[in-house]
Amino acid sequence: MHATTQAILPYDQHLHRFPAYLQQLEMESNGKSITRDGEAVDYNTGTVVWGEPGINGQHAFYQLFHQGTETLAIDFLAPCQSYHPIANGHHHRLLLANSFAQTEAMMCGKIENEVRTELKSQVANDTKQEKLLPHKIIPGNRVTTTLLFKQLDPKTLGSLFALYEHKVFVQSVIWNINPFDQWGIELGKTFAGKILSELEQDGAVSSHDSSTNGLMNYFKANQDSR
Repeated sequence: MHATTQAILPYDQHLHRFPAYLQQLEMESNGKSITRDGEAVDYNTGTVVWGEPGINGQHAFYQLFHQGTETLAIDFLAPCQSYHPIANGHHHRLLLANSFAQTEAMMCGKIENEVRTELKSQVANDTKQEKLLPHKIIPGNRVTTTLLFKQLDPKTLGSLFALYEHKVFVQSVIWNINPFDQWGIELGKTFAGKILSELEQDGAVSSHDSSTNGLMNYFKANQDSR
């Protein structure tokens, strides 16, 4: 569906590291460009995954969701019950209200007639109204998925792991790639061994490309020798 990345947005602080887990799961598994048959793929694989807890994200990157030019897959995760019902649950209702409001706003947006009516009641100057108009139009039709569950107990957490892990496996089958190897990472580790031995030796390095030589030599000249 032409989505360039997958955003994971948990509205529960207990899941604040869940997006990082899914980064490893998805990008390490399906970041492949060769099929099981050894042929180069001619389609996109390995979605870029990222995210933050919801309220943090709202003040960081949700603007791009609403009015940016990128198409993204966006997952909202939220529990109905909180382990910390502050103010008789008001705090959690406030949290969930923001979650539901963001997905509704991404779906509905705000069309020109709505913006024009709003501006007429807020801004007296007609010229200023017309100047503000295009900036306040929200296109909407942003696709989101909400996973709403009763409580984040061990069974639910395990179900979330299983859901995303199964999704990654199914994607690998559709793309005909092997999700169970990581030769790219292994190459980096191989290079690291040689670089480490050279960093621990005296003298300038010249055995790599000019960029890597420059980085290594700058580090050797400026490292803390204590």
